[in-house]
Amino acid sequence: MSTTPRFSKEMLSYFPKAKENGSLVLDLGSGSTAHREVCEYAGFEYMDSDYKSPETPMLGDAHALPLKDECFELILSMAVLEHIRFPFAMMREAYRVLKTGGMFIGTVSFLEPFHDNSFYHHTHLGTYNSIHQAGFRIEHIAPSEIWTVLVAQARMGLFPKMPRLFTKLLVLPLHCLHVLWWKIGRKFRHDASEENRINCTTGAFVYIASKAVS
Repeated sequence: MSTTPRFSKEMLSYFPKAKENGSLVLDLGSGSTAHREVCEYAGFEYMDSDYKSPETPMLGDAHALPLKDECFELILSMAVLEHIRFPFAMMREAYRVLKTGGMFIGTVSFLEPFHDNSFYHHTHLGTYNSIHQAGFRIEHIAPSEIWTVLVAQARMGLFPKMPRLFTKLLVLPLHCLHVLWWKIGRKFRHDASEENRINCTTGAFVYIASKAVS
């Protein structure tokens, strides 16, 4: 299970409220069901599915969900897509079980270390491609500014289980030097923009998509 920060303030700004009593949310690849509280706070009836977690009440394969069409108003997939052997198949299944007008919110690894049999760490273009080919309307794709490559590598690879504060202190000098170097580079290189810096050095990407009314 990735230690990526789950919900940023920006992600929560896209988090919908349930339209009615009994509106369902699917936490796809839920693991420890850590997102139940925020989903129920938004008024959703929480349902989770995972391939092998002993804590989930519904074991299922994201490539072929044992669920009927258009039964969820919201689908979450937090730090899951990188662990899927055939991501296009998972995205098609997510699209199938999502109601028309529903939201799909998730994150996917980019420059995190290899972990838990991760198959495909996605760039911003790869994230777009995986979502778009399934038919989703993409609302937002953005790098995580908090979960940088330095933080991700330190927390998950170099110093696992180290307290978060110590990790931040360790990477802070290198992060400051990194930002300064890119600022200097902007004076000489057209591709050294702040947006490109974050795209190139994020640990994960956030995506928000919807199933448009046809």
